[in-house]
Amino acid sequence: MRKIVHVAGYSACGFYSRIVNVLQSLTVLFPTRIKLVPHDFPDRTAYRTWLTESGFRDNFQEAAAKQHSSSPFCWLAKGDSSGDSTPKVEDIDEFLGGHDDTIKWCQSFMAPCDDGADEGITMQPDGHTADHGYDYDLIVIGGGSGGMAASKEAAALGAKVACLDFVKPSPKGTTWGLGGTCVNVGCIPKKLFHAGSLLNDSFKQDAAAFGIQVGSEDNVQDGMIQEPVTKVHWSALRENIQNYIRSLNFKYRVRLREKEVTYLNKLGTFVDPHTIEVVDKKGRSSTLTSSRFLIATGGRPTPLECEGGDLAISSDDVFALEQSPGKTLCVGASYISLECAGFLAGIGLDVEVAVRSILLRGFDRECADKIDSYMQDHGVKFRRQVTPSKLEKTDSNQIKVTFSDGSEDTYDTVLSAIGRYADTAKLGLDKIGVEVNPKNKRIPGKYEQTTCTNVYAVGDVLDDTPELTPVAIQAGVLLAGRLFGNEKEAMDYRNVCTTVFTPIEYSCVGYSEDEAISKFGESAIEVYHREFLPLEWSLSLSRGHSFAFTKVITDKTPQQNVLGMHYVGPNAGEVMQGYGVSMRQGLTFKGLTDTVGIHPTSAEELVTISVTKSSGEAADAGGC
Repeated sequence: MRKIVHVAGYSACGFYSRIVNVLQSLTVLFPTRIKLVPHDFPDRTAYRTWLTESGFRDNFQEAAAKQHSSSPFCWLAKGDSSGDSTPKVEDIDEFLGGHDDTIKWCQSFMAPCDDGADEGITMQPDGHTADHGYDYDLIVIGGGSGGMAASKEAAALGAKVACLDFVKPSPKGTTWGLGGTCVNVGCIPKKLFHAGSLLNDSFKQDAAAFGIQVGSEDNVQDGMIQEPVTKVHWSALRENIQNYIRSLNFKYRVRLREKEVTYLNKLGTFVDPHTIEVVDKKGRSSTLTSSRFLIATGGRPTPLECEGGDLAISSDDVFALEQSPGKTLCVGASYISLECAGFLAGIGLDVEVAVRSILLRGFDRECADKIDSYMQDHGVKFRRQVTPSKLEKTDSNQIKVTFSDGSEDTYDTVLSAIGRYADTAKLGLDKIGVEVNPKNKRIPGKYEQTTCTNVYAVGDVLDDTPELTPVAIQAGVLLAGRLFGNEKEAMDYRNVCTTVFTPIEYSCVGYSEDEAISKFGESAIEVYHREFLPLEWSLSLSRGHSFAFTKVITDKTPQQNVLGMHYVGPNAGEVMQGYGVSMRQGLTFKGLTDTVGIHPTSAEELVTISVTKSSGEAADAGGC
């Protein structure tokens, strides 16, 4: 189909002359594929009058077109209008942009391609030009993992970048430094508390079996080492973890400065598609302008909606508590709730989980059930099919909880982990036409581009994508490459590894069994499974009834493509990461089982797996 390219500008403009010359060359080379229709104005005033004051640009759907005021102004049309003094509005098809974006379009037009070849992706033109005249090329709103990664990559590609980060206190008043949720109140403190709980658990359950005496000689009776009594000092654990986090906050500020990213500890709100109002912690406001914006404000915990719900804390607060949380109720069956319940129980606290329906919705059901069983065996109590209906403070400064079934109990701490919502409510998105999902406030977008084409989003604010730190980082880096480095690669959100750091860890990549059945049909998939005792647990009597588990899901094509991999056991994240690489390369079951395992490890159980569910054989693994 022949492309009809209209170019408007004024004669003395060098950018207009250059783009006209480039397009004229293309028409000579490809006369049946492209036609140029120039619209030459005598001077800048006449051009601006036609484009802005007479309102020609307002006839375009793209927000970038409605804001464009420089020369040239380029678009695709359904007709050439070459015989008319002014272009026909009804012929408008698509806004290309100014000089830079149209040059990129010409490069794409010239690029050789074969049928079926991967040509990368094409985003909507956003109006960005080298001579845009705004304060910045890119302003990133949010200094979490995704925002910082995009900031640094864009700056490395030559863009002038500012990064805004302003932490709004939790309802309990908790604040933190640069780095976002993961570093301050998410992955990092969670993993460190989890590591401490595993260490405490191992001292109690494994030390004696390995002949390790902990404590005094009184711990040995009749020549046998007894299970040691341990005590975790919350204040010491908390302070050491918080000190480490503060060191990361400082390093992040240094790295932004080294990359020449302007860091602003200010809260931003959109005024229009190219302007934001920023307010510092003293309430002083000013405005900044940018050609492009990236929203990376992350998410916040959903509050507990019941009478007295404000007495509950969230994951934003638990890691910074001055005192041990004591007897704790974790509300919700999300991975955040179960991870917190796991490490709190692991350091010796009395913990109960209130579950409305099922554990770990969205994960593999069989694996979730095994986590449920393991956590119960290791001291976590579950209160099923209930939600809190009322929280009230007692005279002893505890919290009395009344549940939906009428039962009651008293706790020192109630931790709500019932979900998260995107932190977008006060960004002023309605002023710039950015749509949000009303259920979770997340922003829909294709290739991280929102409905306002010069505004982008990555991380937990982007709808229908995994809420994971490495995903936000990768998406941010790739987006910066597309915006400022002429790259075409899009983020692949499908085969992303993830790990749940419950007392027995769970990692996975690809489809769960239920997802695979839903998408491909039960008759079209094969499920391989294996249950085994990790070698490091084999001496401990208290672990003898706990088994690890792995599952590989394939299709039934001749090559048996691997659709999903799941592992429940020690060091799950370390086990699964390498398999994630293979999944991205198109792993087949033969490729998996032809790989020689490392012995003796839990990871080798995945490459030696052979028993299918359909065979009816037991999944128990034998010895060497």
